[in-house]
Amino acid sequence: MSVSQELHAIGRPLVDVQLAHPTVAGIARGDLPEPVFRSWLEQDYLFLLDYVRVFSRLAWQAPDGHLGDLVDLAHATFHEELKLHRSLSAEFGADLGGAKKGPACAAYTAFLLDSAASYADGLAALYPCMWGYSTLGRILAENPPAEPRYRAWVDTYADPGFAALTERIAVMIDEAAPDLDRAKALFTQGMAHELAFWDVP
Repeated sequence: MSVSQELHAIGRPLVDVQLAHPTVAGIARGDLPEPVFRSWLEQDYLFLLDYVRVFSRLAWQAPDGHLGDLVDLAHATFHEELKLHRSLSAEFGADLGGAKKGPACAAYTAFLLDSAASYADGLAALYPCMWGYSTLGRILAENPPAEPRYRAWVDTYADPGFAALTERIAVMIDEAAPDLDRAKALFTQGMAHELAFWDVP
């Protein structure tokens, strides 16, 4: 198996753990209490700003063939994903300007930014977010919530375009040929941060 396929094999059971989390289950049913999702949106907004910085730090180190990929990912996150995020946040009354990082957000973004000091490490560390949300979106879209705002959130991550961005990261990981054990350790740590992020402050 390729490195990315090895990571998928590790990650799939961990996605099931996320699906069972009360926050994710509430989104799936469409009945998650609004204050919980509002708080999650505020934390995720702060996370995404640093996620752009992670892509940018990796772009500086990227081989010529993938410089454009990482610039595109940074651009898409900043201009497209954050635009959708602001729109959805407005519907829930989230205070993005006044939001402060909770412990889970602070720990996760510090892990990603530190890992991005190394190109191969940074790719393995960030992959749980891209691949995890793409996988969650695809699964939740099989029986989407009727509540339109939660349905919009699911549709964002179930979109084939998001899956295509995720695949670009997989290709970069495989071509970077990281040490497999280290890549697995970073990926597993990233998945643990993903799970902790659902514990809304």
